[in-house]
Amino acid sequence: MQQVVALLQQYGLSFVFLHVLAEQAGVPLPAYPTLIVAAALLAHANYSGAELLFAAVAAAMLADLGWYLAGARLGRPVLRTLCRISLSPDSCVRQTESIYIRWGAPSLLLAKFIPGFAAVATALAGSIGTRLWLFLLFDGLGALLWAGLALALGIAFRDAVNDVIDVLDQLGKWGLLAIIAAFILLLVLKWWQRQRFYRQLRMARISVDELHALLDRGELPLILDVRSPLAQGKDGRIPGAIAIDAQSFADAPAPLPASGEVIVYCACPNEASAALLAKRLIRQGYSRVRPLHGGIDAWIAAGYAIER
Repeated sequence: MQQVVALLQQYGLSFVFLHVLAEQAGVPLPAYPTLIVAAALLAHANYSGAELLFAAVAAAMLADLGWYLAGARLGRPVLRTLCRISLSPDSCVRQTESIYIRWGAPSLLLAKFIPGFAAVATALAGSIGTRLWLFLLFDGLGALLWAGLALALGIAFRDAVNDVIDVLDQLGKWGLLAIIAAFILLLVLKWWQRQRFYRQLRMARISVDELHALLDRGELPLILDVRSPLAQGKDGRIPGAIAIDAQSFADAPAPLPASGEVIVYCACPNEASAALLAKRLIRQGYSRVRPLHGGIDAWIAAGYAIER
């Protein structure tokens, strides 16, 4: 913590700006502690509260604008890339789409307070064509709320923050090692949660070529599309697929024969949403349920027909 204080004293707002920019761009370096410490040191700093707030909001909006433009230019591949590099569960795109479809651009007001939502939501806003002025309005208000709360906490608890800084200063290198250890422990915990999630998804899958061969032979398995209505409208569906809500279908599945073939697909890394639904259906007695390997993206990449 003393090293953070030293950087704030030496570089001031430049350090805050770069730290917030890096975090909002996707680097796993939490900027909130830096903002709180920077606010707690206002009485002895060479910057004002207004300047600190402006630097944090400007950095957050700059990073968000980058994700928005990437989403607008590259579309859904950006969303899938974000989920692949994220330490959050792979269903983040599906969850973000659900929230964004329900609330629209105003959901950006609280995006930065929801783990795994902010970057995906900003890229999604660009991907689906949210107007730039509307995006900037709500993203700016959300960044202001996010940074403003950090400053308020830093000012309100400045005595406690300064006490923590003094303790860490007295500990010297051990205080720095404690901070590094806590950060590494957080990353390891997130990694372990992600690996456990991967293990839950292990099951037999069907390839797009196998599914296409089934359809060519006239065999008609039940094909379930668990993507959001937004994704289905944008990319289309596999011919004959039924659009469903994964949660409601798993709670009250259709009266299918237990021996029938069921294929489930989505558009998320590791077929997360499809595999989760498939496992729930198997537990309910359906013996032949398989996720589609690669999902809708693999089907499109193979050049097979799409139903719109």
